[in-house]
Order: sequence, then structure tokens, then C-alpha cells
Amino acid sequence: MSLVLDPAAQDLLFREARTANTFSDEPVTEEQVRAIYDLVKYGPTAFNQSPLRITLVRSPEARERLVGLMAEGNRPKTATAPLVAILSADNEFHEELPALFPHFPQAKDAFFAERPVREQAALVNGTLQAGYFLIGVRAAGLAAGPMTGFDFAGVQKEFLDDDHTPLMVVNIGKPGENPWFPRSPRLAHDEVITTV
Repeated sequence: MSLVLDPAAQDLLFREARTANTFSDEPVTEEQVRAIYDLVKYGPTAFNQSPLRITLVRSPEARERLVGLMAEGNRPKTATAPLVAILSADNEFHEELPALFPHFPQAKDAFFAERPVREQAALVNGTLQAGYFLIGVRAAGLAAGPMTGFDFAGVQKEFLDDDHTPLMVVNIGKPGENPWFPRSPRLAHDEVITTV
């Protein structure tokens, strides 16, 4: 066998996992969110940057504000998901580098002194961490519904600040009634991988 991960875990994380469009009303607990983060925080990033920030939208008032910023097709599922998370990239991640990258604390100033460099690094590594987060949600036995159909400037203004760039909004919970569309095709190995 080429993979060491148990086939049941492979199915849970990838083959059988789906993007949910409806959710049950079973709540997502703080303990589940903590367990998800405590797992996925170990995913690698360049210089251990760790720029991902997660804003949990739990109050009805915040949910209503967020739903108004979602694309029309994303509003019903965002309104009814047990939990919604706004994933963003912290463009000031470099302030944490002396603690996160202690064997080369000078990386903060040597590589990330300029804001445009930090924004690019935060976007790439924050998006990478967002992918880890989605897999972590699946590892908790939950479904994730990641979306980029929303007013990015509005979400930043309403929920974040100028130092945080929204990456995606994720609905989280147990799948509900008729939760998914038929599985979409995937590209084959030979369509993706080139050896040079």
C-alpha cells in the first residue's frame, strides 16, 4: 500500500467527505473548534508564519450582518449552518516570528519588513492553513462549506480590520437533508503531474 493512513481515515478526510449545502441543527461546540485548531496548527507554513486567523460568528446579530454580505446563493446556508467561521490572513504575522521561528528571530526584519511582502506571504500561507482547517473540520466528523462568494471589503470592514484580509467564509456542522450536489469530476494524475 502506498499510503500509510488508514483507508477509513482517507475516506473521512477525502474520498467520502463532501462540501455541505445544508446542515442539521446539531451545534458545533467550542470543544470541537478547539480540537480542530489544536490539530491543524501543526500544518507547515513558510518560516512557521501561521498567519491564519479565525473569527467565529456565533451571535444572531453577527450572523445577520454576515448573511447580508454573502452572495445571494450563499445566504440561506450561511443563515442556517450551526457555525460560521471567517478565515482571514493576518498581514502583521511577522510580529509573532521571534516566538514562532526562534532559531532565526531576525526573519521578522530580514524578510518581512515591507508590507507588500507580508501581504503576499500572508495570503499564500493563510490560504494553505485554511486548507488544513477544512481537513480538520472533516477530521472532527463535521462537514465544511467553504465559500468565496461574498463582499470581501464589506466583511473586512464589518468583522476585521485593515491588518486582516478575508480569505473565505466556512459553514460548519453535521450535514442536513439533501446536503450535497452529485460529486464533481476530478482531474486525473496524468492531467496534473509532470516529471522533468
